[in-house]
Amino acid sequence: MASPKIVLYTNRLCPWAHRAHIALKESGVEYEEVSIDLNVPREPWYLEINPRGLVPSLSYNGNIITESAIVAQFIADAHPSHLLPPSSPAENALYRARVSFFVDTFTSKVVPHLHGSFRAASEEERDAVAVKLADAAVKEIEPLLEAGKGPFFGGSEQLTLAEVQTGSFLLRIFGFSKPEHGLVSAKLPGLLDQAPKFKRWAEATINHESVNFIFDEKAVADKMRAKFAPKA
Repeated sequence: MASPKIVLYTNRLCPWAHRAHIALKESGVEYEEVSIDLNVPREPWYLEINPRGLVPSLSYNGNIITESAIVAQFIADAHPSHLLPPSSPAENALYRARVSFFVDTFTSKVVPHLHGSFRAASEEERDAVAVKLADAAVKEIEPLLEAGKGPFFGGSEQLTLAEVQTGSFLLRIFGFSKPEHGLVSAKLPGLLDQAPKFKRWAEATINHESVNFIFDEKAVADKMRAKFAPKA
């Protein structure tokens, strides 16, 4: 069977597009990468591919798939691997449902506090947001992780779709808590000691090559500071 023709339209500074990079690298499939400049209006040719003008978009043998979570899951479904089991039998469907719930919980309960930190007007406000983020990790994520097995979701020894969908945000949560960036409170890593399973999972995820291979921490931090800088 011929290999599929895959083109990923992306921007490596975007955490949503980053999901597709992780899925493709971990699945081991070859693809062409086309970078989309998000700082200028989208060109007409790209709006024909994705009328919303967002990234990522995936062309798979000429079929266009958009929206990051859908793109990542499509890759995992189209190229079966350790990332995600088939939808049957029922026990596999249950596992997939748990992955979806985990990702939805992380995205809705933790990620908003990361964005809140970017918008904080002072260090005190940033510290307060860090407390909220840590509380969400303790309350919402910690109970969904297993201890004493592999470090990834469900006790896996290998990356799963859960890490594909959350890894880019974990890189920002931990990377941007370094004092030189001034985007996330430097107190956050210590606060996350209250959630040892979360911290173990997050550290294993951000240290995985498939998760961090495109991440330019300084470039992304500089972009975020510029984006959220107070308007004169």
